[in-house]
Amino acid sequence: MEEFAGRVAIVTGAGSGIGRATALRLAGEGATVVVADLHDATASAVVDEIVAGGGIALAVVGDLSEQATVDRLVATTVATYGGVDVLINNAGIMDDMSGPHEVSDATWERVLRVNLTAPFLLTRAVVPHMMAKGKGAIVNTASEGGLRGSAAGTAYTVSKHGVVGLTRSAAVVYREHGIRVNAVAPGGVATNLEVVMTPGTVGLAAISTYTANVGRVAQAEEVAAVIVFLASDAASNVSGAVVPVDNGWSAV
Repeated sequence: MEEFAGRVAIVTGAGSGIGRATALRLAGEGATVVVADLHDATASAVVDEIVAGGGIALAVVGDLSEQATVDRLVATTVATYGGVDVLINNAGIMDDMSGPHEVSDATWERVLRVNLTAPFLLTRAVVPHMMAKGKGAIVNTASEGGLRGSAAGTAYTVSKHGVVGLTRSAAVVYREHGIRVNAVAPGGVATNLEVVMTPGTVGLAAISTYTANVGRVAQAEEVAAVIVFLASDAASNVSGAVVPVDNGWSAV
């Protein structure tokens, strides 16, 4: 139960859903957790829950697609706890299921910024601290949408394919530095992730043909269990893996 004792973990999007479940599980296994989220109320609530259970946590609030927020998050973590051992890049947003010719500039830029640029910025910021220790674990939340072209709209699909590429690239680059980088690829999960779909779009009509294969919708805790495993020493020889957590959807 103390797998992560003495380790410091940053979890993004930790105010709700998969991020919250991951933060609570890490804290339950002894980690000091930095709860990073866009919303102060939800981040603070998770910190309170961890502290009430005897754990150690603090909240850092802000938009992680902005370099200044990333810098503040990492600087606060290092100044308070002395380093970063685990990074969970979980924060993300959905698109509107639109096809390439239907995607607005605003949607494209925001989805790519949150889902792909933010994990890149965070990885770039924490890796030097992990290299100084000679070890570290990064787990990214990709998606079923990062494994195929028929699970979401264009912007989301491209962003999650990018997360898969970031995961594999970083795993290769840092393999001799003791840093493992993996990803989970969830299918349907019961979270508050908002999807605002525009009826009548070509993208939505096409995607709807395939989403019937999603199968059982997972609970956030089921995905968190795999994330925490990949961050743990039990996965000490696992790096560059993208693990579907999708009730077999990717196998259909």
